[in-house]
Amino acid sequence: MGATVELEAWHDLFVASAGAAAALAGLIIVSMSVNIKQILATTSMPSRAGSSIAALVLVVVVSIGALIPIQAEWMLGLESLVFGLIALAFAVDSTVRLTQESTHPDAGGYRRPLSNLVVNGAMSVLQVVPFVVGGVLLVVGGGLAAGLSWIAAGILFVIIGAVVNAWVMLVEILR
Repeated sequence: MGATVELEAWHDLFVASAGAAAALAGLIIVSMSVNIKQILATTSMPSRAGSSIAALVLVVVVSIGALIPIQAEWMLGLESLVFGLIALAFAVDSTVRLTQESTHPDAGGYRRPLSNLVVNGAMSVLQVVPFVVGGVLLVVGGGLAAGLSWIAAGILFVIIGAVVNAWVMLVEILR
């Protein structure tokens, strides 16, 4: 009963997060459709969009999972862990493609400053790591508040990353 009461305190965050992430996923998909030629012309951009959508789906799945009234703490942790690892695979793939594109400009890419590679790669990967950490904490009984705090941090990072990626796919790609 105590975990249920404690989880209820997070209810509004998860409702808002699920809605915001779903809306941002839609924005990414619309931005892709508007600038599909430019996105496909850049080797790393489709995987960047895929990584962003995967991270947003992670937020939606974990948020909805947290709203299930009778779900066990470990089950929410398992959902966060499994979907977090899937999103992490997308993020790593995107980072690898961005790096390859930048270091091989003859393959349709252009050389980016190292700082851009580090920021883009770190943002893509690090935004989903809190879901994995939070998931592990929930699965092993590391405390509901600790696990959910990590997940909340991940939600914030994913939303920031998605807004940046939407801007890149709507505006920056046309420069």
